Amino acid sequence: MPDRRKHRGRHPEDDVLFDAQIVPALRQAVADLSWLLSHGYAVDSSLKLVGDRHGLTARQRLAVQRSACGDEAARRRREGRVNLDDIRGRSLGVDGYNLLITVESALSGGLILVGRDGCFRDLASIHGTYRHVEETIPALERILELISLQAPLKIDWFLDRPVSNSGRLKACMAELLQARRSPQVAQHWDIQLVDSPDAELSRYQGIVATSDSVILDACTNWVNFAGELIDRVIPSAWKIDLRTDSHRTG
Repeated sequence: MPDRRKHRGRHPEDDVLFDAQIVPALRQAVADLSWLLSHGYAVDSSLKLVGDRHGLTARQRLAVQRSACGDEAARRRREGRVNLDDIRGRSLGVDGYNLLITVESALSGGLILVGRDGCFRDLASIHGTYRHVEETIPALERILELISLQAPLKIDWFLDRPVSNSGRLKACMAELLQARRSPQVAQHWDIQLVDSPDAELSRYQGIVATSDSVILDACTNWVNFAGELIDRVIPSAWKIDLRTDSHRTG
């Protein structure tokens, strides 16, 4: 069946699965999973143990998994995180789909999770094909505006070549840059189709904008760009903070 969604949006069951009365249990599940990861237990078996203990559905378990991290990962991410103002005059590598889909989700009323590391993450998935939705252009406009305000030296935007419609998204972004910005600003942007953005950004010589755990654990410096943008320009976004007081690292 073709994907006919017009919005990134929330899952039909999210209002029930992430009701305010359930959040404390989810927050404890994140703390429990983080403890297990800190002590060397495998992710899959730990998530099953925690999910079974708290009676979580598959989607709730996904939220817990995306929000948890072990002590060492939390420490490394805390030390590598920079402020938005630190982008000025430096190179910025953008995890394209990671950032875009999170902002699309926030604009469309989808659930945004605040994980133990302070990153903002969504629960959307593109399953190998990116579909343009009504929030795509507004999301891109807000991203481009905030990046431009920070005046980085250059911006390298990485898109997954294997994902269908990446070429179309690249063309759309290029047109938007030319229409919304001067040619001089547009020249500072390099939109790249690559086989593995994770690999490119893990070794990127600059600041990385991502919430991908693999990249966060490998890169030198990163910025919580999605979080900064959502807090600044999408204050009505549906956010659930799954950190406990002792896990508020950022």
